[in-house]
Amino acid sequence: MGSRLLAMVRKEWAQLFHEVPILLFVVWAFTGAVYTGGHGIGAELRKYPLLVFDLSRSAESRELISRFRAPYFKVVGYATSDADVVRWLDTGRASLAIVIPPDFERRLHRTGASLQVISDGSQSMSATIAGAHIATIVGRYGVELLPARLGAAARAGVPQIEARMRVEYNPNVDETWFSGFLEVLNQVTMIAMLLAAAAMVREREQGTLEHLLVSPLRPWELFLAKVVPVVVLVPLAALGSVFGIVHGVFGTPIRGSVVLFYAVSVVYVFAMASMGLAIALLARNLGQAMLLLLLILYPMMLLSGAFTPPEAMSPLMRYAGLLSPVRHYVDFGYQVLFKGNGLGYVWPDVVGVLLLGLALFAVSIRRFARLVG
Repeated sequence: MGSRLLAMVRKEWAQLFHEVPILLFVVWAFTGAVYTGGHGIGAELRKYPLLVFDLSRSAESRELISRFRAPYFKVVGYATSDADVVRWLDTGRASLAIVIPPDFERRLHRTGASLQVISDGSQSMSATIAGAHIATIVGRYGVELLPARLGAAARAGVPQIEARMRVEYNPNVDETWFSGFLEVLNQVTMIAMLLAAAAMVREREQGTLEHLLVSPLRPWELFLAKVVPVVVLVPLAALGSVFGIVHGVFGTPIRGSVVLFYAVSVVYVFAMASMGLAIALLARNLGQAMLLLLLILYPMMLLSGAFTPPEAMSPLMRYAGLLSPVRHYVDFGYQVLFKGNGLGYVWPDVVGVLLLGLALFAVSIRRFARLVG
């Protein structure tokens, strides 16, 4: 049995190294894709295009406008009429417009002034973040004017609350730390499924699957031979990407145990490769396998908790996410490498990855046995 399995593993390695396009794709996935994902994906507000329609033209309105500056906002123009505001927003030249009324200065020094904010809601996340920044800037400006209005004698008696924030694990709130590492985890998931599915579909396309079926190989031996190269290659590529791109280029500190991360990554890649084999049994060619892979991959990523906290999901989606290895692996990866937690904190995620991996491997073998029978 051992010699048969070893010979099959050598065959899989040889076939993998002959697939130059797939190898180039793997290299790109753990280098270029991680780099572009770290810089190109983010919810941070940077130089949001802002249009100003100042009907007051007072010193107070100019002072307020001067506070809408980089890095969050960029004033791209000044409107002279309502039609200008509509045109700038409709053409996309501005994503947000601030309309300051003519009586802004008078009301500001009496009962309190207001202004209008018109936002392009087609990009809902950016519009929400921009609105929050606008409210913060306007609120701070109002607080600064309050002591001056009350007089010097009353300044000391004005009650104030100061929030002193301390951000753990990412003090500068650098989103490349988060998005770059998340992209590594996503690539591990996708490449593990793709390589395993491609290995099985290739046998069917080349007509060699029938030869394997009549060989002395048992189904689990055949599947294990398909999985071993993936389990060896992908975790090593992930480590190279973590140290080369995430840590080397983005400057993300690695606080936890690399050995623990690698060991659980091996188990996780085993689970996702098993899922890739199950997908390959449903497909007749690599194109169909890719479509099925995308059909399954994106819901798992959306339910992983990386984009939306599990607590914010509906109960059905939250519990459905527990059935996905991606949910456990993403949580494990951030806990270990970002926070430096050990096995005592992450053992539930490790158990979840292990159990789901064994279940997926068993389902794949059972389906293959039915297909042969």
